[in-house]
Amino acid sequence: MDISGSRGPLALFLPTLDDGGAERVMLQLGAAFSARGRAVDLVVAIPGGPLDSQVPPGPRLVSLDAGRTVAALPALVRYLRRARPAALLATLEHANVLAVAAGAIARTGTRVVLREANVLLPAGELDRRARLLRRLMRAAYRRAGAIVAVSASVADSLARELDIAPGRLRTIYNPVVTPAIAEKAAAALDDPWFAPGAPPVILGVGRLVPQKDFPTLLRAFARVRARRPARLVILGEGADRPALEALARELGVADDVKLPGYDHNPFRYFARAAVFALSSTYEGLPGALIQAMACGCRAISTDCPGGSREILQDGALGPLVPPGDPEALAAGIDRLLEEAQSAPARPRYPLDRFSETGAVDGYLEALEPATA
Repeated sequence: MDISGSRGPLALFLPTLDDGGAERVMLQLGAAFSARGRAVDLVVAIPGGPLDSQVPPGPRLVSLDAGRTVAALPALVRYLRRARPAALLATLEHANVLAVAAGAIARTGTRVVLREANVLLPAGELDRRARLLRRLMRAAYRRAGAIVAVSASVADSLARELDIAPGRLRTIYNPVVTPAIAEKAAAALDDPWFAPGAPPVILGVGRLVPQKDFPTLLRAFARVRARRPARLVILGEGADRPALEALARELGVADDVKLPGYDHNPFRYFARAAVFALSSTYEGLPGALIQAMACGCRAISTDCPGGSREILQDGALGPLVPPGDPEALAAGIDRLLEEAQSAPARPRYPLDRFSETGAVDGYLEALEPATA
């Protein structure tokens, strides 16, 4: 699908280039749109971030030089008036609200498309600040040209919590499975924990924040470790690091737990870990779960609100356990470790639903429906 004759660039708006799933997907979409002949602007409110050096060739990086996302509104309006993009794709809730506001102020006719990556929690579970954002979202999302949900669970939550007609929502799975995965998975990993004959490694990946509930994973690992030799590696960074390190010491497993921080190539870990464990309290479409499975890693997930049940096909492809239940998580990990020991060949999972081609086609149709 080549739509190079369309007017104006396609603009992708992000608060910053943090090393998160939403940011990685937007970089990937930008590269894919560019490869199809479209001019692409990657518009970032706050300059810098761990992925700043990972911007692919093709998209033009535009920094709005703001200190906070909300402060970028005037600069985003000026960008829209200057560049007059054919469409603006935004992601992350506060950025989505800002994008709709900027489009309304700029009056350039730019089509604003919002990508929602997480299940919306019930309003009763939110604090005062989050409830205010929810009210702004309810007003803003209704003015968007299109709304993309990354899973059916996310779409259901948008319809329920924002009272959006289901017909206005599009479910487009993230472009997670790409030909580059095999090459990245084969990259060297100089870590003795992954050497042949070493104890099996359980892997967690994600920001060290409450949503990912790594304390439950640590408690589950302590139960596993009490029964068998094993190690736990958690890739990611965040404010919860000191508390997680303290919990590992309290549980007596600190010597078998490693938190290396961010790694720009987690695939080499997925390809060598025995089990990938997702312990989140809620998700949207957890890309790390799909990536781990694409690398042949056995996987377990909490049955949290989000796309885990869709990915694991109601538990047919891997255990689903209640959120916040370390005993159930430990039992599921034990089961997968037993499977790996009895059948060491790495499994192949049906993941065509998460291919790049289908996702890019869907996004282009949402951004420029008349020309896609």
